Amino acid sequence: MNEENTICGANAYDKKYYFNPRFDRIPESIKEELHVISVLFTEEVGGIFTIGFDEDGSVNIRTEYAPEDYLYDEVGSALLVSEIRRKRKELFETLELYYRVVFLGEDIEGIED
Repeated sequence: MNEENTICGANAYDKKYYFNPRFDRIPESIKEELHVISVLFTEEVGGIFTIGFDEDGSVNIRTEYAPEDYLYDEVGSALLVSEIRRKRKELFETLELYYRVVFLGEDIEGIED
């Protein structure tokens, strides 16, 4: 995933949240939900958390951590990502549809569920 396709991210080390202006047309309620997901993840697990798109339009959730961060919980991170994917499935499906139509130029009629 490259920066251009990253929607948002949070960094526990810098205590910062980033939202890519390329995706400003996403409704505010979804932006807020992404903000909450990102910040809560880094508060609970630490590290760096990003949400973006793969080349095919699939939502990609990534986590990273600094090598000297011995408090980062890799197992907890994987479990929390799985929980986020499960609980926010509808949100991510909507984002994928948005990306495929707006950025990849796919015809909404040709996209299957």
